Amino acid sequence: MLGSDVNEKQLILTQIYTEFNHLKLSEEFLKIIDAKSIDTEYLGNQPAFALYFGDVDGNFHDLDITKKLLEDGTMILPIYFNEFNSDIPEILSNQNSIQYKKAETNKITNIVLEAFELLRNTRKIFISYRRTESTSVAIQLYEALEANNFDVFLDTHSVQKGEPFQDELWHRMTDCDVMVLLNTPGFLKSHWCKEEFAEAAAKQIGVVQLTWPKYEFKSIDKTSHISYPIQLKKDDFIGGVYDNSGKFTEDFIERLIQTVDSVRARNLAARQESLIIEFRNIAKKNERTINLQPEKILTEDLPNGQHIIYIPTIGIPQSINFQRAEVENKECLGNKVSMRLIYDDLRIRNYWLEHLEWLNDSLNKDIKTLKKQNFEQWLRAI
Repeated sequence: MLGSDVNEKQLILTQIYTEFNHLKLSEEFLKIIDAKSIDTEYLGNQPAFALYFGDVDGNFHDLDITKKLLEDGTMILPIYFNEFNSDIPEILSNQNSIQYKKAETNKITNIVLEAFELLRNTRKIFISYRRTESTSVAIQLYEALEANNFDVFLDTHSVQKGEPFQDELWHRMTDCDVMVLLNTPGFLKSHWCKEEFAEAAAKQIGVVQLTWPKYEFKSIDKTSHISYPIQLKKDDFIGGVYDNSGKFTEDFIERLIQTVDSVRARNLAARQESLIIEFRNIAKKNERTINLQPEKILTEDLPNGQHIIYIPTIGIPQSINFQRAEVENKECLGNKVSMRLIYDDLRIRNYWLEHLEWLNDSLNKDIKTLKKQNFEQWLRAI
């Protein structure tokens, strides 16, 4: 924590610890280091991320430390209050920054979590809606979320020509962090809208549910424990118009983006916990002893002296997941240790499952993926 001693530091720290609790991680995993203790606390051999708080009067602090961190390759996020050029020192002029607003606290927190790989860097959102009732709003949300660095799936914009539409839709939903559901009066009259919501519930994907004015449909709320309902008002729409031509106000869009950002960590924790519980239950049935570690990974010690690390992987595994697993555990690998990236393969398209099998055969023999449908077979085999 560098730069000016401003009250916003504590606000951000409080939010970071809140998200740690959502992720069910111990606060002991995070060490907060301020400038005066950096010589004794900063070792340089552990993952680090710096926040530099600017100064509206141009009285810059901790420049020598900032220079050292940049030379070490530590990521630094400059936070300014009025104008970047006047609030932030020249040494950080080429760093991507963020202007502090209370509404941006979640975004800053998530940037920190992403830096430590506690949240995915890809911020994937799925918009579920009924075309005849909310197309205009759906397109507006797509554009607004994309502009705020979300990777957004919208059926009319995100499926390539010639692709099997429904297969690709389920595939993309599997890999999303949050669903934004436009709960218009006729939403559940559509077969495919009902299917999309049921799929999200089955995958335990967090649903931010926007319920149209004068329409209080509560059964959706009750069918998912990770639904975040928002009852819309006429004032949330430009000119109070909420038919298929209506659009949200800029103020509401801003508030919605904050909500979506805040749901991500809770959704990740829920899906991770579900995967862990299912894997351990199958292991117990097959008399395998699987231990849950504080880092939210699973370990197993086999009678032959072999050790296995199981890493819960949310969404669709990528080759970068293999790389990170190897980098983070390279001291263990080769010492009778192997790793399995466990994941839920429901609705992942066959071509991608075949690609993961190819990676299993082609990359490090000590690191492989293990899909949910093979949990029983794997845990029964050894």
